[in-house]
Amino acid sequence: MLTQVEENYIKALLHLASQDRAMTQQEGVGTNDLAAYLQVKPSTVNEMLKRLKEKELVNHKKYGKINLTAAGTRTGLGIVRKHRLWETFLCTKLEFDWDEVHDIAEQLEHIRSDKLIDKIDKFLGYPKYDPHGDPIPDNHGNIPKRDTQKLSNVGLDHSCRVLAVRDTSTAFLQYLEQLNIAINTIIEIKEKIPYDGTLRVEIDGKAAVLSNKVSENILVE
Repeated sequence: MLTQVEENYIKALLHLASQDRAMTQQEGVGTNDLAAYLQVKPSTVNEMLKRLKEKELVNHKKYGKINLTAAGTRTGLGIVRKHRLWETFLCTKLEFDWDEVHDIAEQLEHIRSDKLIDKIDKFLGYPKYDPHGDPIPDNHGNIPKRDTQKLSNVGLDHSCRVLAVRDTSTAFLQYLEQLNIAINTIIEIKEKIPYDGTLRVEIDGKAAVLSNKVSENILVE
């Protein structure tokens, strides 16, 4: 049994070790990076790493990178699965907005009943993606794959469809709503400003301007 704090560390490591949310571990995570992400002191991280190493969930040597073990990865994927299924349930069945569900799912993801989660998955029709476009691992830890790219990388005069967002903060999602951008929205690139990467686009026939920071956080096909 893991505490909620331990589960949060495992999920954070899985997130930081992933590239564009594909959840494939790279070269490991630095202690300072993990501390910054969780907003705690490095000394606090080191104490937790000792506990997680004793439970054979991480591999870590002093001053070295942190890697999840196979058991740690399975645990992390299970937590992510619960989180994203709860987000989907809240949006599709309880009619929460996509900017409201993250914090609630953060609490619900620690419920320990696998049977409950499997029943929610079945009830929802086995969704592959959550309301933010993130892939939902199945009960075996398998993750749906699809090709995406950042909106900032799309060429001029190309149309693309929004598949996911990389930033799920309330402020960012509410800003996208103001721009009428949601999952499956069609965006056409009209102009790219060389100086700072600002995009002039057309969204549902209406002109809009997107900063590079915004377009970096939108994934499209």
